[in-house]
Amino acid sequence: MYLNKVKEKLRNNQPVIGPLIGLQSPHVAELFGYAGFDFVVIECEHNALDAADVEHMLMAVGNTEAVPIVRVPHLDKSFIQRSLDSGAQGIMAPMVKTAEDAEILVKATRYPGEGTRSWGGLRPTKYTLSSSEYLNNSNDNMIVVLIIETLAAVQNLDSITDVDGVDVLMVGKWDLSLALGLDPSDQPHAEVENIVENVMSTAKKKGIEVGVSATNPQEIREVLCKGARFINYGPDYALLSHAAKEGMSVFRELTEK
Repeated sequence: MYLNKVKEKLRNNQPVIGPLIGLQSPHVAELFGYAGFDFVVIECEHNALDAADVEHMLMAVGNTEAVPIVRVPHLDKSFIQRSLDSGAQGIMAPMVKTAEDAEILVKATRYPGEGTRSWGGLRPTKYTLSSSEYLNNSNDNMIVVLIIETLAAVQNLDSITDVDGVDVLMVGKWDLSLALGLDPSDQPHAEVENIVENVMSTAKKKGIEVGVSATNPQEIREVLCKGARFINYGPDYALLSHAAKEGMSVFRELTEK
């Protein structure tokens, strides 16, 4: 079991950054891993990936130095089990609402007696060639990122942050905007930014890091200045769209006169 470099950096108060991969492509996941990001998040909440697709993407990220994380469907312990047995070193979980949700998710990433995960012995153990090493180190090297994107989660923030094993609270600004009746494509919203500040303040007291998304270099600067140490960059299709639009804008400026 390799040391989870993202957890190690966060323990040492170092910021980390990684993209969300939603295009379902092992090649894109591998490319971003080679680009030097600390982690790569494989999106499984809003697309059609099945377990075999996830494994292929984890294999691709495994060729790089990036830590592979899977954004799992909400509270789906079976999906978590498959993702970890396929090589993920952590999960990002959406729509967390209560401390009970958080505890279920953390325990699903740990073997007994810290959790409820069952033994699989596939890719992470190098197909049983390193079973003891993986078993002895896995619990300490799993990163758990919970997305705070519901009003219930905001109301239950104190109890959620009391759950042992939560490493990062990721603020989901788009769903929070929707929950507040605001247009998520017209940010920033003062109400949402107040929630971000509250999450940061509460998490800091409990020794938990806060994650915020960024879609361009300027937003990276802004969220780092606000104190976020876990930067989710992208998603990949947004970065690709922005690059395409920028190129076409320059082309039209130079040719449509």
